[in-house]
Amino acid sequence: MPSTGNPERTRVDVTALGAAGEPLTLICRTSAGEVTVTSTTTLAPATQHGLDDERLRAQLGRLGETRFTLGDLDVSGLAKDLFIPISILNELRREATGILLRDHHEKRDRAIDEAIANVAVQSVAPDSPPRLVAEVWRLEDALAAADAGADEISLDLFLRHPMPPVARVKQLATELSERGVTLRLRTPTIVRPEDRKHVEKWLALGTPLVSGHLGMVAELAAPPEGRDVVADYAVNVFNQHSAAEVFRLGARRIVLSVELTGDEMAQVAAPWEAQGFEVFAYGRPEGMTIEHCVLSAAFDRPVATCRDLCVQKHPNVELTDPAGYVFPVATDYACRNRLLHSRPVDGSAYLPELWRAGFRNFRLVFNVPGDPVARVTAAYRASLDALAEGRTPDPGAVRAVTGREYTRGHFARAV
Repeated sequence: MPSTGNPERTRVDVTALGAAGEPLTLICRTSAGEVTVTSTTTLAPATQHGLDDERLRAQLGRLGETRFTLGDLDVSGLAKDLFIPISILNELRREATGILLRDHHEKRDRAIDEAIANVAVQSVAPDSPPRLVAEVWRLEDALAAADAGADEISLDLFLRHPMPPVARVKQLATELSERGVTLRLRTPTIVRPEDRKHVEKWLALGTPLVSGHLGMVAELAAPPEGRDVVADYAVNVFNQHSAAEVFRLGARRIVLSVELTGDEMAQVAAPWEAQGFEVFAYGRPEGMTIEHCVLSAAFDRPVATCRDLCVQKHPNVELTDPAGYVFPVATDYACRNRLLHSRPVDGSAYLPELWRAGFRNFRLVFNVPGDPVARVTAAYRASLDALAEGRTPDPGAVRAVTGREYTRGHFARAV
């Protein structure tokens, strides 16, 4: 039976007890336990219609938006032809459901606390001095970011057409290595069996990797001789258990989910003292990957035969929502469309508190033509250097670049 979208309710079986001159007692049972509530008003002989199964069910079954639904109702212990005001029945119903809900929340909270306490914390390699990672898709941007102070470059070769030649990427790796900068290739978050051949030639380069594809993280990073793989934010690590599992799979670092606030990031990373974690500090996250190409549909062209559109005629595609927000769209190597956030997230104002929580790895993402790669990278470099030296960074350095075209995103509010 298809889901209606309504949450599953908890059945409550009720036993009613009482006699004339006594209070009405309701024993409410669920699969998790029971609660007993008693009226402060005594039952009286009925002058007209007395309490019976039908009348009690009508009132006790009014559970509205609660998580409960009325199950069996046992009135065998309730004397016949008794009266009690409907308002008292409603009070008993609300009291019982309130206690049941509170008990449910307390048990849930205890279960969460026990689960957190039992996280299998696996040691990870201690972080080096502050690491600034710049994620780019153009080779020239990789060099610009390195010149501006990036310690590591994540190159997303699969984001847009055309891909550079393998020889040119090898040359880039050499140039960056000579500057003491690591080149890390970013794999797509979707890799179907038929896509694998397009990815293999890049895997063969033997570079470190960053991947939002959990299967590829598990395959390529598997201990004891796994490759240097960073689990990207698309893996969606948002609690300590998922972090422990991804580390167990062999990931060297984890870019925390972009759905976490700064405080939540600190909570997730606390068992490791934030070692081995990375913060998505700047840029447009990928909101979704669309299987059907926007351009091919707009121009009624067969998919994968129209790269003149995204490469030459319309390299900068955008979608506008009814509120007027503009979302960049990148047509990737497999002719899928990656829908990007309408504005870059900027966490520069939160760097001091993230630093105090122990974070030392910060990712800047540049995935739109015209992104101010060098200026933003240099501003973040200056902020991290200030923090490392015990100074307060300039909170306006990045804002001087972005103006008002940014969002504080997940740093300021929960999803």
